[in-house]
Amino acid sequence: MRPLGEALAARGLYVTAPRLPGHGTTPEAMLEADHRRWEAAALEALDALRGFRRVFVAGLSMGALLGLRMSALRPEVVKGLVLIAPAARFKGPKMALLKSLRNTGLLERIVPWVRKSATDLSDPVALAEAPILPAFPIARLKDLWALQETSLRDAHLVRCPTLVVVAEQDHVVDPAGGQWLASQLTGAPEVRMLSLQEGYHIIPRDKGGPRMAAAAGDFLDGLRQPWGDEEERGSASGILI
Repeated sequence: MRPLGEALAARGLYVTAPRLPGHGTTPEAMLEADHRRWEAAALEALDALRGFRRVFVAGLSMGALLGLRMSALRPEVVKGLVLIAPAARFKGPKMALLKSLRNTGLLERIVPWVRKSATDLSDPVALAEAPILPAFPIARLKDLWALQETSLRDAHLVRCPTLVVVAEQDHVVDPAGGQWLASQLTGAPEVRMLSLQEGYHIIPRDKGGPRMAAAAGDFLDGLRQPWGDEEERGSASGILI
């Protein structure tokens, strides 16, 4: 998310990007994480921005689901939402099969760990530089599905303008799921869609990243009140990504 954060900071927003519990360290750290801890960490980071006049939220994939939750739980705080490759629907029969087995107890016994060797990027330079957690507990998929169901169930509670960004060549989530999610945001005063032909799932670091960042910046600029000088403007708006 750093390229997006830097692009928005260059426009005068204060940007904060918390690391969710279990993320970015070791596979074993994910054993202690779950969707409740992820949601609590996101809410804590959001509440830390209450001193700003305008607060926005942006998230990628599962982070987009957390963004939905933040907007549904804190509609008086979140004034704009950017959902990037939201994990509304996953691609492929494998994920569908795993989800069908989630309440049987078989997953943890048969495949306790999911191994990873790559991530969904089309840009070879970005792919070579991408940090990859080599494995994660299969139980965390159950948490992802739980967060997915809760977030999508409460999507109608979102009350702020929302931008939904999808990549047509995404190999992880179905871009049509983003279109469907946009139709569920019935309480939002405005919903925009941006569909990228270039790049894969990790949009902020892929070939469509600059276009997405520009669109997100323009969208959020439109939600910000006009300020006098840049110093005042920078202290007026904050975004959680």
